[in-house]
Amino acid sequence: MDKRTKLIMSQVMLPSQANVAGNVHGGEIMKLMDTAAGAVATKYARCNVVTARVDELQFHLPIFVGALVTLTATIAYVGRTSMEVIVNVDVEDLESDSEPKRALSSYFTMVALDKGGRPRQLPLLQIETEEERTLNEEVKKRREGCNYGNSSSK
Repeated sequence: MDKRTKLIMSQVMLPSQANVAGNVHGGEIMKLMDTAAGAVATKYARCNVVTARVDELQFHLPIFVGALVTLTATIAYVGRTSMEVIVNVDVEDLESDSEPKRALSSYFTMVALDKGGRPRQLPLLQIETEEERTLNEEVKKRREGCNYGNSSSK
Protein backbone atom coordinates (compact mmCIF):
# COMPACT_ATOMS: atom_id res chain seq x y z
CA MET A 1 0.00 0.00 0.00
CA ASP A 2 1.20 3.48 -0.88
CA LYS A 3 2.30 5.08 2.39
CA ARG A 4 0.38 8.22 1.44
CA THR A 5 -3.02 6.47 1.32
CA LYS A 6 -3.42 5.45 4.95
CA LEU A 7 -3.20 7.28 8.25
CA ILE A 8 -3.85 6.10 11.81
CA MET A 9 -4.36 8.43 14.74
CA SER A 10 -5.43 7.78 18.33
CA GLN A 11 -6.65 9.90 21.19
CA VAL A 12 -7.85 9.25 24.73
CA MET A 13 -11.26 10.87 25.26
CA LEU A 14 -11.29 13.62 27.90
CA PRO A 15 -14.04 14.97 30.17
CA SER A 16 -14.16 18.21 28.16
CA GLN A 17 -15.32 16.14 25.16
CA ALA A 18 -18.29 14.58 26.96
CA ASN A 19 -21.66 15.28 28.52
CA VAL A 20 -22.38 14.93 32.26
CA ALA A 21 -23.04 11.17 31.87
CA GLY A 22 -19.55 10.63 30.45
CA ASN A 23 -20.64 10.00 26.85
CA VAL A 24 -18.38 11.66 24.30
CA HIS A 25 -20.32 14.11 22.11
CA GLY A 26 -20.89 12.82 18.57
CA GLY A 27 -19.61 16.11 17.20
CA GLU A 28 -16.25 15.51 18.85
CA ILE A 29 -15.93 12.18 17.04
CA MET A 30 -17.09 13.74 13.77
CA LYS A 31 -14.41 16.42 14.11
CA LEU A 32 -11.72 13.78 14.70
CA MET A 33 -12.96 11.84 11.66
CA ASP A 34 -12.84 14.95 9.47
CA THR A 35 -9.34 15.70 10.75
CA ALA A 36 -8.14 12.18 9.89
CA ALA A 37 -9.78 12.30 6.44
CA GLY A 38 -8.27 15.72 5.75
CA ALA A 39 -4.82 14.67 6.91
CA VAL A 40 -4.62 11.57 4.72
CA ALA A 41 -6.12 13.45 1.75
CA THR A 42 -3.59 16.27 2.14
CA LYS A 43 -0.79 13.74 2.49
CA TYR A 44 -1.87 12.07 -0.77
CA ALA A 45 -2.69 15.20 -2.79
CA ARG A 46 0.19 17.33 -1.47
CA CYS A 47 -2.06 20.38 -1.48
CA ASN A 48 -4.94 21.90 0.44
CA VAL A 49 -8.12 19.82 0.53
CA VAL A 50 -11.67 20.50 1.67
CA THR A 51 -14.48 18.25 2.77
CA ALA A 52 -17.20 18.19 0.12
CA ARG A 53 -19.41 15.40 1.47
CA VAL A 54 -19.76 13.11 4.44
CA ASP A 55 -21.91 10.02 4.15
CA GLU A 56 -24.18 8.85 6.92
CA LEU A 57 -22.66 8.52 10.37
CA GLN A 58 -24.25 5.84 12.49
CA PHE A 59 -22.89 5.25 15.96
CA HIS A 60 -22.88 1.53 16.83
CA LEU A 61 -21.30 1.90 20.26
CA PRO A 62 -21.19 4.69 22.83
CA ILE A 63 -17.79 6.22 23.47
CA PHE A 64 -16.96 7.17 27.05
CA VAL A 65 -14.43 9.40 28.78
CA GLY A 66 -11.13 7.54 29.18
CA ALA A 67 -11.62 5.36 26.10
CA LEU A 68 -8.91 5.20 23.46
CA VAL A 69 -10.34 6.12 20.09
CA THR A 70 -8.33 5.02 17.06
CA LEU A 71 -9.19 6.40 13.65
CA THR A 72 -7.97 4.75 10.47
CA ALA A 73 -8.36 6.88 7.35
CA THR A 74 -7.78 5.16 4.01
CA ILE A 75 -8.05 6.61 0.52
CA ALA A 76 -10.25 4.14 -1.30
CA TYR A 77 -10.91 5.93 -4.59
CA VAL A 78 -9.41 8.83 -6.50
CA GLY A 79 -11.19 10.70 -9.27
CA ARG A 80 -9.99 13.68 -11.25
CA THR A 81 -10.15 16.25 -8.42
CA SER A 82 -11.84 14.43 -5.56
CA MET A 83 -11.13 11.36 -3.48
CA GLU A 84 -13.12 9.07 -1.25
CA VAL A 85 -11.67 8.44 2.19
CA ILE A 86 -13.13 5.79 4.46
CA VAL A 87 -12.65 6.54 8.13
CA ASN A 88 -13.09 3.71 10.63
CA VAL A 89 -13.36 4.52 14.32
CA ASP A 90 -12.45 1.85 16.85
CA VAL A 91 -12.91 2.27 20.58
CA GLU A 92 -10.97 0.52 23.32
CA ASP A 93 -11.68 0.47 27.05
CA LEU A 94 -8.23 0.98 28.55
CA GLU A 95 -9.33 -0.25 31.97
CA SER A 96 -10.10 -3.77 30.73
CA ASP A 97 -8.48 -6.42 28.58
CA SER A 98 -11.19 -6.17 25.92
CA GLU A 99 -10.28 -5.86 22.26
CA PRO A 100 -10.98 -2.66 20.32
CA LYS A 101 -14.47 -2.54 18.79
CA ARG A 102 -15.74 -0.70 15.71
CA ALA A 103 -17.81 2.26 16.89
CA LEU A 104 -18.58 3.75 13.46
CA SER A 105 -17.37 4.29 9.90
CA SER A 106 -18.08 6.81 7.19
CA TYR A 107 -16.95 7.93 3.76
CA PHE A 108 -15.62 11.45 3.27
CA THR A 109 -15.37 13.06 -0.16
CA MET A 110 -12.37 15.37 -0.18
CA VAL A 111 -11.57 17.82 -2.99
CA ALA A 112 -8.03 18.93 -3.81
CA LEU A 113 -7.56 22.67 -4.32
CA ASP A 114 -4.88 24.70 -6.02
CA LYS A 115 -3.47 27.89 -4.46
CA GLY A 116 -6.33 29.86 -6.03
CA GLY A 117 -8.92 27.68 -4.33
CA ARG A 118 -10.00 25.89 -7.52
CA PRO A 119 -10.23 22.09 -7.86
CA ARG A 120 -6.89 20.59 -8.80
CA GLN A 121 -6.16 17.35 -10.63
CA LEU A 122 -5.00 14.47 -8.45
CA PRO A 123 -2.39 11.82 -9.15
CA LEU A 124 -3.78 8.40 -10.12
CA LEU A 125 -4.32 5.95 -7.29
CA GLN A 126 -1.87 3.07 -7.52
CA ILE A 127 -3.73 -0.09 -6.51
CA GLU A 128 -1.24 -2.71 -5.38
CA THR A 129 -3.08 -5.23 -3.21
CA GLU A 130 -6.27 -7.27 -3.42
CA GLU A 131 -7.61 -5.41 -0.36
CA GLU A 132 -7.08 -2.07 -2.11
CA ARG A 133 -8.75 -3.40 -5.27
CA THR A 134 -11.76 -4.66 -3.32
CA LEU A 135 -12.16 -1.38 -1.44
CA ASN A 136 -11.83 0.61 -4.67
CA GLU A 137 -14.49 -1.51 -6.40
CA GLU A 138 -16.85 -1.17 -3.43
CA VAL A 139 -16.52 2.61 -3.58
CA LYS A 140 -17.13 2.66 -7.34
CA LYS A 141 -20.34 0.64 -6.87
CA ARG A 142 -21.43 2.85 -3.98
CA ARG A 143 -20.79 5.99 -6.03
CA GLU A 144 -22.87 4.62 -8.92
CA GLY A 145 -25.80 4.20 -6.52
CA CYS A 146 -25.54 7.76 -5.14
CA ASN A 147 -26.55 11.02 -6.71
CA TYR A 148 -23.20 12.78 -6.97
CA GLY A 149 -24.23 15.23 -9.65
CA ASN A 150 -21.24 15.83 -11.91
CA SER A 151 -18.78 14.35 -9.42
CA SER A 152 -18.45 11.18 -11.51
CA SER A 153 -16.07 13.21 -13.66
CA LYS A 154 -14.20 14.44 -10.62
